[in-house]
Amino acid sequence: MPYKTFFTFGAALALTCLSLTTLEAKVVTRTVEYRQDGTVMRGFLAYDDGLKGKRPGVLVVHEWWGLNDFAKDQAAKLAGLGYVALAADMYGGGVTTGDREEAGKLAGALRGKPELLRVRAQAALDFLAADPRVDPKRLAAIGFCFGGTTVLELAYSGSDLAGVASFHGNLPSPQAGDLKRLKARILVLHGADDPHVPPADIAAFEQAMRQAGADWQMVFFGGAVHSFTNPAAGDNKAAGVAYDARTARRAWRYMQEFFREIFAVKGRD
Repeated sequence: MPYKTFFTFGAALALTCLSLTTLEAKVVTRTVEYRQDGTVMRGFLAYDDGLKGKRPGVLVVHEWWGLNDFAKDQAAKLAGLGYVALAADMYGGGVTTGDREEAGKLAGALRGKPELLRVRAQAALDFLAADPRVDPKRLAAIGFCFGGTTVLELAYSGSDLAGVASFHGNLPSPQAGDLKRLKARILVLHGADDPHVPPADIAAFEQAMRQAGADWQMVFFGGAVHSFTNPAAGDNKAAGVAYDARTARRAWRYMQEFFREIFAVKGRD
């Protein structure tokens, strides 16, 4: 009986300590500034302040709308999984838009200058790697639509990344010499019915990965089209753009497993 009493008290004490730890830990978010060749960039940093020691860092690259709430929410979710996440500002000055024509112009200005796209993404990654909570030897990047294109370009540049994950992004062609520099493992999460990425682009991407001898995966989600992760995309399959909650959940789980592998840690569910 004394043993049973002691065990019950000890279990209760452990549960109390666990509860206190859970309550004390929280995801901290804040706007941060960094520079790329004199241009002020306003990113969004997220981390769990209840965790001790260095942990992997994950760069998040926004859709063509700019660093909006959706991109920030993804960074906060990653922080909840135990990573330090930085949602990058690819346009400078924290510019965002809800207008499709303006978004096309903003994204197009960088897509037409792949070197600028790469150095802006690298500037954000360098800022993340310098954070005292981050293990600079364990870095990854994820991106959505325009951001998916960006993280592939970052990988092509030879950036020192463990891996990149592209959610419904376009598949840019590597430049001369890129395939020799590629270090990152690559995960592409793609809507099988996405009309915005031609079959020829998919075939060219696959061939480039084979030529590079890369460690790559491409997952096709049946019935999904472009922008399947973002609730704001609505349901306009006729235009090839629609949110798909089930596919979004599945893709996020694929990303989590990918991170567990490349970082060699269990991570949180």
